[in-house]
Amino acid sequence: MAILDVQHIEKHFGDTSVLKDISFSLEEGQALSIIGSSGSGKTTLLRCLNFLETPDQGVISVRGKTLFDAADPDTRREADIRKKRLHFGLVFQSFNLFPQYTALENVTLARKLMAKTEKTGESEDAILADGRALLEKMGLADRMENYPHQLSGGQQQRVAIARALAMKPDILCFDEPTSALDPELTGEVLKVIRGLAEQKTTMIIVTHEMAFARDVADQVIFMDGGFIVEQGDPKQVIDHPQEERTKQFLARFAENN
Repeated sequence: MAILDVQHIEKHFGDTSVLKDISFSLEEGQALSIIGSSGSGKTTLLRCLNFLETPDQGVISVRGKTLFDAADPDTRREADIRKKRLHFGLVFQSFNLFPQYTALENVTLARKLMAKTEKTGESEDAILADGRALLEKMGLADRMENYPHQLSGGQQQRVAIARALAMKPDILCFDEPTSALDPELTGEVLKVIRGLAEQKTTMIIVTHEMAFARDVADQVIFMDGGFIVEQGDPKQVIDHPQEERTKQFLARFAENN
């Protein structure tokens, strides 16, 4: 059974149709890369999956459980959205760290709040130990007490990845995680994501790094104008695209890089 099943998702902003009949599935332990031009709907799709936006049509299921069905009002209740978000971790392109908190505090804050409000039974010591282990995994053992302004962009993005992982999501989502970084720092972050892929972390990665998408992902989706134009094996889609629009995008991308 697929860990994630997305069926016929549509999203409109006023008269503008941003997502048009989007359907795909993702197996546990797989990495999916989503590529396409700016404005093709990639980020809106991630925001719908994380319930930061509400689809106008379609169904989203995780581990066989329907989290959202546009035709079922019971799955659209605002009170349940927060819990549904916990299935997905989202790493933003602009880090979105809290500047007043240290790296360790950024990573552990949400878990501490959940333990307090949801009465999860987790102790603060256990949450802090988990946070330290995640920062060590990100290569930041010596930066735990640093504030965001004391960290490089690559280090801030690695803190953001640790923060998303701390919530133990079923699926980790990245929205162009290297777009705000220079080439050297991009390599740092891609190395971390590559390591997560090798550990079979289930991921959806919106990226402009074509070589990375081809080498790391188990499948690739190319989006254009709100549609999925082509999807499949990364080497097939990126090296030997079948659709004319995919060929045009990749040719233009190669010219600009």
